[in-house]
Amino acid sequence: MNQTEIEYRHVIKICQDLFEKKNKDYGTSWRILRLPSITDQIFIKAQRIRTIQDNGFSRVNEGEVPEFIGIINYCVMALIQADLVNSTDLEIPFEQLQAMYNKQVAEVMELLFNKNHDYGEAWRDMRVSSMTDIILMKLFRIKQIEDNQGKTLVSEGIKAGYQDIINYAVFCMIKLGQAQGQQ
Repeated sequence: MNQTEIEYRHVIKICQDLFEKKNKDYGTSWRILRLPSITDQIFIKAQRIRTIQDNGFSRVNEGEVPEFIGIINYCVMALIQADLVNSTDLEIPFEQLQAMYNKQVAEVMELLFNKNHDYGEAWRDMRVSSMTDIILMKLFRIKQIEDNQGKTLVSEGIKAGYQDIINYAVFCMIKLGQAQGQQ
Protein backbone atom coordinates (compact mmCIF):
# COMPACT_ATOMS: atom_id res chain seq x y z
CA MET A 1 0.00 0.00 0.00
CA ASN A 2 1.17 3.51 -0.73
CA GLN A 3 0.91 6.40 1.75
CA THR A 4 -2.35 7.72 0.33
CA GLU A 5 -4.04 4.33 0.58
CA ILE A 6 -2.87 3.90 4.19
CA GLU A 7 -4.15 7.37 5.11
CA TYR A 8 -7.40 6.89 3.20
CA ARG A 9 -8.14 3.56 4.87
CA HIS A 10 -7.44 5.05 8.30
CA VAL A 11 -9.89 7.91 7.73
CA ILE A 12 -12.56 5.51 6.44
CA LYS A 13 -12.06 3.33 9.52
CA ILE A 14 -12.73 6.35 11.76
CA CYS A 15 -15.90 7.09 9.79
CA GLN A 16 -17.09 3.51 9.68
CA ASP A 17 -16.52 3.02 13.42
CA LEU A 18 -18.78 5.99 14.16
CA PHE A 19 -21.33 4.82 11.57
CA GLU A 20 -21.50 1.42 13.26
CA LYS A 21 -21.88 2.95 16.74
CA LYS A 22 -24.66 5.24 15.55
CA ASN A 23 -26.31 2.25 13.90
CA LYS A 24 -26.37 0.51 17.29
CA ASP A 25 -28.00 3.63 18.80
CA TYR A 26 -30.46 4.49 16.02
CA GLY A 27 -30.64 1.53 13.68
CA THR A 28 -31.28 2.49 10.08
CA SER A 29 -33.76 5.25 10.85
CA TRP A 30 -32.10 7.28 8.06
CA ARG A 31 -33.80 4.94 5.57
CA ILE A 32 -36.93 7.12 5.92
CA LEU A 33 -35.08 10.02 4.26
CA ARG A 34 -35.48 10.74 0.58
CA LEU A 35 -32.24 11.43 -1.30
CA PRO A 36 -32.82 15.22 -1.43
CA SER A 37 -33.13 15.19 2.38
CA ILE A 38 -29.79 13.43 2.69
CA THR A 39 -28.29 15.92 0.24
CA ASP A 40 -29.58 18.77 2.41
CA GLN A 41 -28.09 17.16 5.52
CA ILE A 42 -24.71 16.97 3.79
CA PHE A 43 -25.13 20.59 2.70
CA ILE A 44 -25.77 21.70 6.30
CA LYS A 45 -22.54 20.03 7.42
CA ALA A 46 -20.49 21.51 4.55
CA GLN A 47 -21.95 24.96 5.14
CA ARG A 48 -21.06 24.73 8.85
CA ILE A 49 -17.47 23.83 7.93
CA ARG A 50 -17.29 26.85 5.64
CA THR A 51 -18.68 29.11 8.36
CA ILE A 52 -16.09 27.81 10.84
CA GLN A 53 -13.34 28.38 8.26
CA ASP A 54 -14.57 31.90 7.52
CA ASN A 55 -15.06 32.88 11.18
CA GLY A 56 -12.00 31.09 12.54
CA PHE A 57 -13.95 29.59 15.44
CA SER A 58 -17.16 27.78 16.33
CA ARG A 59 -19.60 28.40 19.16
CA VAL A 60 -20.49 24.71 19.39
CA ASN A 61 -17.58 22.69 20.76
CA GLU A 62 -17.10 20.67 17.57
CA GLY A 63 -14.73 21.61 14.80
CA GLU A 64 -14.43 20.65 11.17
CA VAL A 65 -13.42 17.01 11.63
CA PRO A 66 -16.76 15.71 13.02
CA GLU A 67 -18.54 17.47 10.17
CA PHE A 68 -16.28 15.87 7.54
CA ILE A 69 -16.98 12.48 9.16
CA GLY A 70 -20.69 13.25 8.92
CA ILE A 71 -20.34 14.25 5.27
CA ILE A 72 -18.60 10.97 4.45
CA ASN A 73 -21.14 8.86 6.31
CA TYR A 74 -24.16 10.69 4.90
CA CYS A 75 -22.73 10.29 1.39
CA VAL A 76 -22.36 6.56 1.99
CA MET A 77 -25.97 6.50 3.25
CA ALA A 78 -27.06 8.32 0.08
CA LEU A 79 -25.26 5.79 -2.11
CA ILE A 80 -26.84 2.92 -0.21
CA GLN A 81 -30.23 4.62 -0.38
CA ALA A 82 -29.87 5.07 -4.15
CA ASP A 83 -29.18 1.34 -4.49
CA LEU A 84 -32.27 0.55 -2.40
CA VAL A 85 -34.61 2.94 -4.22
CA ASN A 86 -37.17 0.17 -4.82
CA SER A 87 -36.99 -1.23 -1.27
CA THR A 88 -39.44 -0.13 1.41
CA ASP A 89 -37.64 -1.93 4.23
CA LEU A 90 -36.59 0.59 6.84
CA GLU A 91 -34.51 -1.78 8.94
CA ILE A 92 -31.40 -3.39 7.52
CA PRO A 93 -29.65 -6.11 9.52
CA PHE A 94 -26.23 -4.94 10.70
CA GLU A 95 -24.24 -7.54 8.74
CA GLN A 96 -26.04 -6.61 5.52
CA LEU A 97 -25.59 -2.89 6.22
CA GLN A 98 -21.88 -3.38 6.92
CA ALA A 99 -21.49 -5.18 3.58
CA MET A 100 -23.32 -2.32 1.82
CA TYR A 101 -21.07 0.27 3.48
CA ASN A 102 -17.96 -1.69 2.49
CA LYS A 103 -19.19 -2.05 -1.12
CA GLN A 104 -19.78 1.69 -1.48
CA VAL A 105 -16.43 2.58 0.09
CA ALA A 106 -14.61 0.09 -2.15
CA GLU A 107 -16.15 1.68 -5.26
CA VAL A 108 -15.26 5.18 -4.07
CA MET A 109 -11.72 4.12 -3.17
CA GLU A 110 -11.22 2.61 -6.63
CA LEU A 111 -12.41 5.88 -8.17
CA LEU A 112 -10.00 7.79 -5.93
CA PHE A 113 -6.98 5.72 -6.93
CA ASN A 114 -7.80 6.07 -10.63
CA LYS A 115 -8.26 9.84 -10.40
CA ASN A 116 -5.36 10.26 -7.99
CA HIS A 117 -3.08 8.55 -10.50
CA ASP A 118 -4.25 10.82 -13.32
CA TYR A 119 -4.09 14.03 -11.27
CA GLY A 120 -0.78 13.22 -9.54
CA GLU A 121 -2.12 13.77 -6.01
CA ALA A 122 -2.84 17.43 -6.75
CA TRP A 123 -5.16 17.48 -3.71
CA ARG A 124 -2.11 17.47 -1.45
CA ASP A 125 -1.32 21.01 -2.63
CA MET A 126 -4.88 22.24 -2.22
CA ARG A 127 -6.27 24.14 0.74
CA VAL A 128 -8.91 22.51 2.93
CA SER A 129 -11.03 25.62 2.37
CA SER A 130 -10.86 25.11 -1.42
CA MET A 131 -11.90 21.49 -1.08
CA THR A 132 -14.78 22.62 1.16
CA ASP A 133 -15.88 24.98 -1.60
CA ILE A 134 -15.69 22.14 -4.14
CA ILE A 135 -17.84 19.97 -1.87
CA LEU A 136 -20.41 22.77 -1.69
CA MET A 137 -20.31 23.22 -5.48
CA LYS A 138 -20.87 19.50 -6.00
CA LEU A 139 -23.80 19.63 -3.56
CA PHE A 140 -25.38 22.47 -5.54
CA ARG A 141 -24.92 20.36 -8.69
CA ILE A 142 -26.54 17.35 -7.02
CA LYS A 143 -29.45 19.53 -5.85
CA GLN A 144 -29.94 20.79 -9.40
CA ILE A 145 -29.91 17.25 -10.79
CA GLU A 146 -32.40 16.19 -8.09
CA ASP A 147 -34.63 19.15 -9.02
CA ASN A 148 -34.41 17.94 -12.65
CA GLN A 149 -35.61 14.46 -11.57
CA GLY A 150 -32.13 13.00 -12.14
CA LYS A 151 -31.91 14.00 -15.79
CA THR A 152 -28.64 15.39 -17.15
CA LEU A 153 -27.54 16.25 -20.67
CA VAL A 154 -23.77 15.82 -20.40
CA SER A 155 -22.95 15.77 -16.69
CA GLU A 156 -22.09 12.95 -14.37
CA GLY A 157 -24.99 11.86 -12.24
CA ILE A 158 -25.78 12.09 -8.56
CA LYS A 159 -23.81 8.96 -7.66
CA ALA A 160 -20.59 10.42 -9.07
CA GLY A 161 -21.21 13.61 -7.11
CA TYR A 162 -21.57 11.77 -3.81
CA GLN A 163 -18.46 9.72 -4.58
CA ASP A 164 -16.40 12.83 -5.33
CA ILE A 165 -17.64 14.47 -2.13
CA ILE A 166 -16.51 11.47 -0.09
CA ASN A 167 -13.06 11.66 -1.64
CA TYR A 168 -12.70 15.40 -1.04
CA ALA A 169 -13.87 14.99 2.56
CA VAL A 170 -11.32 12.21 3.11
CA PHE A 171 -8.61 14.44 1.63
CA CYS A 172 -9.63 17.21 4.03
CA MET A 173 -9.41 14.85 7.00
CA ILE A 174 -5.98 13.68 5.88
CA LYS A 175 -4.83 17.30 5.57
CA LEU A 176 -6.30 18.04 9.02
CA GLY A 177 -4.09 15.31 10.53
CA GLN A 178 -6.69 12.58 10.98
CA ALA A 179 -4.78 9.97 8.98
CA GLN A 180 -2.26 9.61 11.78
CA GLY A 181 -4.97 9.10 14.38
CA GLN A 182 -4.61 12.60 15.82
CA GLN A 183 -7.82 13.95 17.29
